Amino acid sequence: MNMSNTFPDPILNLPLADIPMEGLSAYLAQGTNNQILFMEFENDTQLAEHSHEAQWSIVLEGRNELIIERQKHIFIKGDRYYIPKGARHSGTIYAGYTDITFFAQSDRYKAK
Repeated sequence: MNMSNTFPDPILNLPLADIPMEGLSAYLAQGTNNQILFMEFENDTQLAEHSHEAQWSIVLEGRNELIIERQKHIFIKGDRYYIPKGARHSGTIYAGYTDITFFAQSDRYKAK
């Protein structure tokens, strides 16, 4: 379901992450102590409030609106953001959004 041609073949040849979100393609690079996801969102997506290990992301295309610890943020192309371990967050990711996200945990997602 590659929608945007943002990522080159070496990324598109990574395993897809098993994330049950309609219209999401997430290519998983698995490390010993972390994961990096290359994500493309075809649809607007609501994220329910949750928390996990630390996360760092860079927005490649589009925008999202995140509420991190009760503070609203809007991130657009070129922005980077960090969500500390355990920080409660929720938000909206808009159709056409693409990013690279580093998770400081090796078991956040499984490959399909």
